[in-house]
Amino acid sequence: MSTPNASGWKPGTPAKDDHGMDGPPTVTGNRALMLEEPLIFEIGTSQTTGVDLPDVPSSTSSRLGSFTRADEIGLPGLSEPEAIRHYTRLSRQNYAIDLGLFPLGSCTMKHNPRLNEKVARMPGFADVHPLQPVDTVRGALEVINELAVWLIGLTGMDGVAMSPKAGAHGELCGILCIRAALEARGDAREVILVPESAHGTNPATAAFAGYRVENIPATGEGRVDLEALKSRLGPDVAAVMITNPNTCGLFERDMKAISDAVHAAGAFVYCDGANFNAIVGKVRPGDLGVDAMHINLHKTFSTPHGGGGPGSGPVVLSEALCPYGPLPFTARTKDGVVHLVEEENAEAFDHKHAFGRMTAFHGQMGMFTRALAYILSHGADGLKQVAEDAVLNANYVLRSCDDLLEAPFGPSGPCMHEALFSDAGFAEDTTTLDLAKALIDEGYHPMTMYFPLVVHGAMLVEPTETESKASLDRFIMALRSTAERAKAGDPTLKTAPHYAPRRRLDETQAARKPVLAFDGPCAPAGTPQLSEQGGS
Repeated sequence: MSTPNASGWKPGTPAKDDHGMDGPPTVTGNRALMLEEPLIFEIGTSQTTGVDLPDVPSSTSSRLGSFTRADEIGLPGLSEPEAIRHYTRLSRQNYAIDLGLFPLGSCTMKHNPRLNEKVARMPGFADVHPLQPVDTVRGALEVINELAVWLIGLTGMDGVAMSPKAGAHGELCGILCIRAALEARGDAREVILVPESAHGTNPATAAFAGYRVENIPATGEGRVDLEALKSRLGPDVAAVMITNPNTCGLFERDMKAISDAVHAAGAFVYCDGANFNAIVGKVRPGDLGVDAMHINLHKTFSTPHGGGGPGSGPVVLSEALCPYGPLPFTARTKDGVVHLVEEENAEAFDHKHAFGRMTAFHGQMGMFTRALAYILSHGADGLKQVAEDAVLNANYVLRSCDDLLEAPFGPSGPCMHEALFSDAGFAEDTTTLDLAKALIDEGYHPMTMYFPLVVHGAMLVEPTETESKASLDRFIMALRSTAERAKAGDPTLKTAPHYAPRRRLDETQAARKPVLAFDGPCAPAGTPQLSEQGGS
């Protein structure tokens, strides 16, 4: 006889209906307070508008020339209530960190303290403009410099480039610093070594900067193979790009030995600092021999992430690379004044070898303000606890589920900030994707799937330090329940999610035959019909 699991599901029990409802279907398509929302083109028409605009006077001449629009623009017109309701209803169908735990591994989706938001909205920060005269933005320069001092101190490095605007942008900055240093000594190296478990942006950045990329294998316990790395080092190797803690959620115990070997070969060490939140206040990358490392402020220091706001990727640099860092940067002189160092005064600050600029202005001011507010509110001891709690939470998830889900590197010891599982033991034809879709029914955004690539059917879970034990217990219950169903071969997993506003689409058809335009009353003539397969 089959028995229910923790969620009450019994193997072989079908879903109630397409939307998990006991009652009859509704004529509106709404399900209580879960409101059905059509496309904005289906609500409004091109013949109406929410505001009254004066007629545009006709003119025989136009500066647009051949670019003058010949057809109707075809935008839907809505009244103000209609527009507000449309976007409010859509927002209710989003999952967000303010709704619940967001277990994306590698992405580090954690709570953004509202104190940071309040500080960023203070007059003088919220309305600062990059084209203001320097004398009118002294406070902003102080913020940038103070944050820079903290980042240098926390990493044990010698300098920092604040202007890169995201992690991948920071990677490019670090690699360009390395290239500039090699060119300055007349060393034309052409290869960058990247571990096979690295973030995908690492090899992409190296290739974009003009280098040839070669992979370094991992050991059976998920760390860089030191001997394989040493055997490949040579006069053609410019740098190694290594993530520490790595994407398997493990600390690279041989990091100092790796750095020593790379430096002995005349190359540089670039560290992907995306996972710095696991070691901040505990380990200084500079002490491990790192030459350049980007820091994701939106991961380690709680500034908004992804659709919630712009990223920011300052790059800390070793003494060997500091002279080649990009402009602009801030510097405090002996008289206590913070200066903005740009092209016109770079030589006066002994920075004439800068490789150039990464961006038009000075970086993400709003993110700097939020990050500094976070750092100052925690202090050095608080930041150390942040790392400890992140590691504690990840290990709690790992050890609460490794009897049911295979943890390929669990025997290697504790993980760092994220727990890694595989699909080993799932029933035939049941996949990681099926488990992830079932988690949506349980009220959770799925974890990162199929990454890192070195683990088959990977599930990478990062709870972050901002989740309570009660929150983790609820998530663990949901994860264990769906894992039991995957191992038992529950057929309803193949059609999950059942309770979401939209069902699972045919991803193969959507990829092969995407239909991206809407053919409706507001659409320009001749556009193809938006189908449920390709566009829902």
